[in-house]
Amino acid sequence: MKGFESRIRQSLLTGAALGVCALTMSTTAYAAAAADDLQEIVITGSRIKTDSSAGISPVTSVGSEEIKLQGATRIEDVINNLPQAFAGQGSAISNGSTGTATVDLRDLGPSRTLVLVNGHRMPAGSPLNPAADLNEIPDALVKRIDVLTGGASAVYGADAVAGVVNFVMDDNFEGAKADISYSFYQHNNDATRFQNAVKARNFGLPEDDVTDGFTRTYSGVLGVNTPDGKGNITVYADYRKTMAVTQDKRDYSACAISVSSKGAYSCGGSGTTAPAQIIDNIGGGDYVVSGTNLRDYTSADAFNYAPYNYYQRPDQRYSAGFFGHYEFNPHVQVYTEFMFHDDHTVAQIAPSGVFGQEFLIGCNSPLLSASEVTTLCTNNGLTASDSADVSVLRRNVEGGGRIDDLRHTSYRELVGLKGDLWDGWSYDAYAQRSTVILSETYKNDFSLARTAEAFNATTDANGKLVCANAAAVAAGCVPYNVFSSSTAIDPAALSYLQTPGFKEGSTVQDDVNVSISGDLGRYGLQSPLANHGIGIAFGTEYRREELTLKVDQEFDSGDLAGQGGPTHGVAGAYDVREAYMEVKIPLVQDKPFIKDLNLEGGYRYSDYSTSGATDTYKVGGDWAPTSDIRFRAGFNHAVRAPNVVELFTPSGVALGLSNDPCAGAAPTATAAQCANTGVTAAQYGKIVANGAGQYNDLEGGNPDLKPETADTLTVGAVITPTFLPDLTFSADYYNIKIDGLIGGIGADLILNNCLNGINSSYYCPLVKRSATGSLWLGTTGYVTNTNQNTGSEETSGLDFNANYRLDLADIGLDKLGALNFNFTGTYMLDFVVVALPGEDGYDCAGYYGATCSTPLPTWRHKVRATWETPWDATLSVAWRHISGTQWEVQSSNATLHGTGIPGLNQIDSYDYFDFAASYQVSDWLTLSGGVNNVFDKDPPLVTTQVNGNSSYINGNTYSQVYDSLGRYFFFQASAKF
Repeated sequence: MKGFESRIRQSLLTGAALGVCALTMSTTAYAAAAADDLQEIVITGSRIKTDSSAGISPVTSVGSEEIKLQGATRIEDVINNLPQAFAGQGSAISNGSTGTATVDLRDLGPSRTLVLVNGHRMPAGSPLNPAADLNEIPDALVKRIDVLTGGASAVYGADAVAGVVNFVMDDNFEGAKADISYSFYQHNNDATRFQNAVKARNFGLPEDDVTDGFTRTYSGVLGVNTPDGKGNITVYADYRKTMAVTQDKRDYSACAISVSSKGAYSCGGSGTTAPAQIIDNIGGGDYVVSGTNLRDYTSADAFNYAPYNYYQRPDQRYSAGFFGHYEFNPHVQVYTEFMFHDDHTVAQIAPSGVFGQEFLIGCNSPLLSASEVTTLCTNNGLTASDSADVSVLRRNVEGGGRIDDLRHTSYRELVGLKGDLWDGWSYDAYAQRSTVILSETYKNDFSLARTAEAFNATTDANGKLVCANAAAVAAGCVPYNVFSSSTAIDPAALSYLQTPGFKEGSTVQDDVNVSISGDLGRYGLQSPLANHGIGIAFGTEYRREELTLKVDQEFDSGDLAGQGGPTHGVAGAYDVREAYMEVKIPLVQDKPFIKDLNLEGGYRYSDYSTSGATDTYKVGGDWAPTSDIRFRAGFNHAVRAPNVVELFTPSGVALGLSNDPCAGAAPTATAAQCANTGVTAAQYGKIVANGAGQYNDLEGGNPDLKPETADTLTVGAVITPTFLPDLTFSADYYNIKIDGLIGGIGADLILNNCLNGINSSYYCPLVKRSATGSLWLGTTGYVTNTNQNTGSEETSGLDFNANYRLDLADIGLDKLGALNFNFTGTYMLDFVVVALPGEDGYDCAGYYGATCSTPLPTWRHKVRATWETPWDATLSVAWRHISGTQWEVQSSNATLHGTGIPGLNQIDSYDYFDFAASYQVSDWLTLSGGVNNVFDKDPPLVTTQVNGNSSYINGNTYSQVYDSLGRYFFFQASAKF
């Protein structure tokens, strides 16, 4: 811990030093207007100064007013409402949560979306998840969010494969403002089909009307200009407190729903239950403890884990920082940024216990009754000197839920210089260090080593049940008697068995960048048909990424029963040295049928210490025949180098497989298919299934990974008709293809391809079954799914954006204000995945499931209409639409096709309606509020039968995709001085 404390002190001292300098700082390069006649700006997607905000790369912007109208207290929610964004890590994930919030453009993965603050790269958000953490963004200071979808590696470097999300800060604020907000969820529990299933198992139902998930936020911003008007410092601070919501508070998540082949709902659950499930690995019996006897296990014995699980994690976040700048003269401007955040959240899931691990229990053990000895020993031909071979599944209901306590603390420090060099030339140089510190404590898990000792029982001279190992007794061992449901578990046994796990780690990013931009037209380099000269920008960048994750012995050894396997520490670093350039050439301007015609290009050379040299480039152009319409097209060749986690994580067994078609009494795969995966004739039909849909895969890094490459094409048009001067409409086609994908092929895909005889010589050796044929009991059975450079992903579609303002006086409605309309929509044409080069691909557009993951709707849109009244009030209505999708098994593709289940085969289209209003009480006070999901629409049903190992299925639905908690009410008071 000393290293972490030292790093914290270093960061704080650096921040303090920057604070001393803050009054001599200047504006950030991102959106500062140059002091010339053109009012030049730098737009997202380019480093070249331009006099136009319309770039060749399509950009969708979300302003601060839209953020307020959504009532958002989490930036992740604003991003997820965009049609281009798909579910990433967030507040509605519990099992598998990293405690972060990520953005995933085009569903190409969060690691392929680059996140910026004022045009500067954000660091890896956690040692658990290298994607940027949106919790670090200071909500109160966000001026707008620019989303560029398409490759941008030539401009910003690696990771900008799917696109860029740039948070533009209001870093030149003058005055003071304070905001207080309060929000909560309200839901009417009236889903009869779910309630009937819950009642049939005698589980508890929530109240008919629930109000929960309360969040309150406080923020303040103070901005001061220097007396000479050449500088500014803007300071901010905010606080957010969110309360937990457990799944037992909604009727549709009160139990783990299972759907029969005929579409009937029932409460399923986990085979790790209480009383214990006992699997006889010799005789093949599957039993549950009943008193001191064993009876056959049935699905009615499954454990209802849902009530414990968080639907919304509790969270507490503090953040503070400042942005400062000062212009000494046109040649020297100094600027600085400092951001701090501390986010503490807890992910809770069902209690731990013993999850099917294999144990040898002596046939003379005092834990076994005479009846149990007969079943497990005598009937298998064993004597008193032998041991029964059993797999035990017993839920620790006495100990409470597993609690994952996650804390992330970050420091981001930046200092830069910029200014004019000489006629037509300017420079921008900055150095940035970002540090993220993780502290994680996992509570209430079970030690497998101690469980084995607690199962090794004998009696002392007084006939008392004691542990047989004297050393274990000295360590506090007390027998854990799960073979009798008539006898209460000894609390002393729980004290011995319950074991915490600890992780700590950090990510550190150092980034130094120097760029120079110029107008070559000042030197005669200009098309004779153009009014402006050639613009150019070039520079160099050095970046170093370091990641460290330390785990204790419990995690590293795999001793924690509820983890699904070991979690190993990882440590590594790499650096990259880069040189880049951009050029923009105005070819023709202000000529008949050619109002504007431009060509631009860019190139970046990168040399990675881990994977060598890469080249990225872009070329594009735009043509405006008139001021009413502009056509644009761009091609980008992007690169993403493997990160530290992908390179260096040691291999370990995890719960990465969602289904085994060869398991259960009635397997869905044939005996011949299962034989391909290693199932013997004797095992077929006798392999125990996992009711929770969680099976093993082997995951890990690969130091020989190469960078993946992507080609992105965008073609579109922007319409700004002069006859409707307040209308802007754009339509853009996009196509993104990534080759040499970094990651696992996918455990479900590997197993299914082996079953179906697709490239079986490659896939089938990756399936390793245990001695009993299982892929989940213990850790000896799994599907190998370690990182490699695999095949490709290609997606294409159409993006639409429209904005229109109508002054009601123009249509004869005087003194009634104005209407603003905003529309954003995306149509996905295809999403084709090729697992390995040379194989046939499969199209996931319009599907969801174990292979295609979260829903990929072919159409999503968001429409907002806002009435600006003349009475200091604003009313706004929004319509969010997600088109229907199908379970991937409905596809005719051989890789995806399978047996469907009525009620799970599709998700209907979803429409949400939101309402917001604000009223300016005085010059300094504004009150606002609203409700999202006005009609309290229940989320769609998606069970673990669809994708059992997905973190995104929480509470019987895709909780990060759909509104899962009901109506959302929000209220805010804003004061500005």
